[in-house]
Amino acid sequence: MDRQDIDAAAARIAPHVVRTPVMEVSGFGLPYAVEMKLEQVQHTGSFKARGAFNTLLSCDVPGAGLVAASGGNHGAAAAYAARALGHRAAIFVPEMAGPSKIALIERIGADLHVVPGEYANALQAAQAHEAETGAMQIHAYDSPATVAGQGTCLREWEDQGLVADTVLIAVGGGGLIAGALAWLRGARKVVAVEPETSCALNAALTAGEPVDVEVSGVAANALGARRIGRICFDLVREFDSPSVLVRDAAIIAAQRALWQERRQLVEPAGAAALAALMSGAYVPAPGERVAVLVCGGNIAPDPLG
Repeated sequence: MDRQDIDAAAARIAPHVVRTPVMEVSGFGLPYAVEMKLEQVQHTGSFKARGAFNTLLSCDVPGAGLVAASGGNHGAAAAYAARALGHRAAIFVPEMAGPSKIALIERIGADLHVVPGEYANALQAAQAHEAETGAMQIHAYDSPATVAGQGTCLREWEDQGLVADTVLIAVGGGGLIAGALAWLRGARKVVAVEPETSCALNAALTAGEPVDVEVSGVAANALGARRIGRICFDLVREFDSPSVLVRDAAIIAAQRALWQERRQLVEPAGAAALAALMSGAYVPAPGERVAVLVCGGNIAPDPLG
């Protein structure tokens, strides 16, 4: 994948996605300012709409429609994109997605299936549906069209004047950080941030190849991939991206700080990258300018549900 793929994705999805805001903020107990991009205001509350629209707009969708497995955010985005473009959608989510994300998908109107277990179980069920019906699978993170769509986020941010030397990005299956790396091509450092209890990328880097991990914790319904995507793994190794881990308590503290200091209501996954700075899991060098991608806002329980 190269920058031309992301340029093409940006042109393709422009009429369908939000150009999300950016800001520079001080506070959070940090002695330096942080640039932020607020992807939680994207359609359906996360960056996932970018990859979903790019996938559907770059191929012929069969009459059986699409099928997607998701911890919640990807399913909502796929359902939203399918509805906007006039396609049928079957969405498989694990019970651990939680009532807020399940209700969001129901409101969009997809054919929703709630599966016992975690994301990997939902993926198995979605693959069975694909084989039975001929529906097109939209992978949550490990496909070129998805990654190119997610890469438009960093392309857009640079167009909005990003100056940071280093961008911190939360990682689940790896589609967002893969897109960022594919766009930036080493021009800026990209730091991968994962919860200690859901760390498929960190485990893969330790093992030298993608491996299965156990997933749990406050951000597991967004960052709880059992195995890191191959595209992400290869790009992280190519560009030697640092990998750091954060505790659930640090994620919750960052989530609370975003609300208390900036009135940004985000889900735990959306606060994970900031948690790495607040907790000291990543300490910038003197003069190093840092940025945080706030990736999702589907908090549970829904405070206004």
